[in-house]
Amino acid sequence: MTRYVIEPGVALALAERDAQIPSQHKLFAPTLLRSQVLAELFVRVQEGEVSKKEAGRRLDYLRGLQVRLLGDRVLQRVAWDIALELGWKDTFVAEYLALTKLQADALVTLDESLAAAASKVIAVATIEELLG
Repeated sequence: MTRYVIEPGVALALAERDAQIPSQHKLFAPTLLRSQVLAELFVRVQEGEVSKKEAGRRLDYLRGLQVRLLGDRVLQRVAWDIALELGWKDTFVAEYLALTKLQADALVTLDESLAAAASKVIAVATIEELLG
């Protein structure tokens, strides 16, 4: 079993594809994933990029995706330390790295700059590895 942390861009890409996650993989994310995905879909609807109906379908897909959402005190402490180590202004993205460090084998991200920064402290994987 491989455990992956997914970030909002990956979650949305999975929803766009109606992707099936192989049963040998387990997904994790910080609890803030829900709010970030909701906010991003809201923006996309407001900008006319997707319809409200399609945004609802993607949200339904994500609600049905078996993602273990975590956000405990230890994760927050580790996120704080990672944000300091990497010189970031906040801890939002650091929560994904912290969760990977604590619970998973790799972070899956579509963001190349995030992948480069994250690879300094954790393993990073591609969406193709997740779906393969």
